[in-house]
Amino acid sequence: MPHDTLIQELRSWLGDRLSTGQSVRDLHSRDEAYSPAALPDAVVFPETTAEVSRIMAACHAARCPVVPFGVGTSLEGHVVPIHGGISMDFNRMDRVLEIHPEDMDAVVQPGLTREGLNTELRATGLMFTVDPGANATLGGMAATRASGTNAVRYGTMRENVLALEVVLADGTVIETGSRARKSAAGYDLTHMFVGSEGTLGVITRLTVRLHPQPETIMAATCAFDGVAGAVDAVIAAIQTGIPMARIELLDEVQMQGLNLYNPDMSLPELPHLFLEFHGTERSVDEQVALFRDIATDHGGQDFQWAARAEDRNRLWQARHQAYYAGRALKPGSQALVTDCCVPISALAESIAEAKAAITASGLWAPILGHVGDGNFHLVILIDPDSADDLASARSLAGRINELALRLGGTITGEHGIGTGKLGYMAAEHGPAHQVMGRLKAALDPQGILNPGKVVPRG
Repeated sequence: MPHDTLIQELRSWLGDRLSTGQSVRDLHSRDEAYSPAALPDAVVFPETTAEVSRIMAACHAARCPVVPFGVGTSLEGHVVPIHGGISMDFNRMDRVLEIHPEDMDAVVQPGLTREGLNTELRATGLMFTVDPGANATLGGMAATRASGTNAVRYGTMRENVLALEVVLADGTVIETGSRARKSAAGYDLTHMFVGSEGTLGVITRLTVRLHPQPETIMAATCAFDGVAGAVDAVIAAIQTGIPMARIELLDEVQMQGLNLYNPDMSLPELPHLFLEFHGTERSVDEQVALFRDIATDHGGQDFQWAARAEDRNRLWQARHQAYYAGRALKPGSQALVTDCCVPISALAESIAEAKAAITASGLWAPILGHVGDGNFHLVILIDPDSADDLASARSLAGRINELALRLGGTITGEHGIGTGKLGYMAAEHGPAHQVMGRLKAALDPQGILNPGKVVPRG
């Protein structure tokens, strides 16, 4: 291995918290969706910020790449160590450090998952709202600027991270932000690291915003004859000002997969909206009545309501399993997953064009998305052994990127760049992409932090 001396040095003080075993390296060679695997030279499991700092200083001296790793639920190759080196696994840094109910914030370690945090918050009347579906780690969610089903009301990780502790490439530890709700003190370094995908520094502590648990929650599904009617209903609801907590679209292909994967669901195989309303009992009733009128005007039908927690959980579990449900349509397939985000006024046009592109490609590609904020996803099903399938899938994903940019949107509203979308960054950002490269070079001059992601490797 090219970094044998470094690995021996790290092993001398990490002991069995450094592994070069094939199975452990294998687990850290890929993420959730399809992307070519690449093995790290070793995997380390730090337990403290001081250890992360010491590891980074040693890797900086040895010019060894370092890739932070949470639980591997990313979808664009973010955690794949394409240049080898060290995979830094944070599953031993998974504690809630502080909860401040009166200020509605919490201080956590990066390896804590969103479900783990909400379990700790049950007795406080508060909740952490960013829900990308997977039980991802909070450090990974901050690094990829995750969003999810609740973003239309509660925002993404950008709005819900107040402060960070970060270890830089050379081992320097810095703190950004504070627990105050606003600041005018200098550059906003916190939100420079949020979304940086581990290319600027390693997050070792987060202060996150919490929200009150609503008094009343109502979930629902409704079907439409076509995607256009469902999208038009979403646009009308947003423009009317209904404070929706979640508005999710699943097209007819995704619904077919959902029924295959969850036979007890038995929902009509038509485009559906999955919805949730939060508030007081009276306000929820008003939201429900107003949305039902809007949906009916756009062809909504077969409304099904879920007020009990177990029924709501069953509904959203099915939605969160959409990736696996989509793959059920083509047993043995893998999925190349892409997303984009457009202005809400362009949503109907963009989805119509996306469906036409899918038909032209000859591939299966269910559509689903957080359409309340203009974000939708394609789960492009491929035979992993077919070079033609992979080429067609990449071409289709490229068409979706180009479509989003043409309609005034972005190549990714949620998944991030990783390796999968790197080739479209210059098209979206122009000269600003070069500025990102200069920031990377200033903070990581040797290019050891997750090299080959977000900006070209220098």
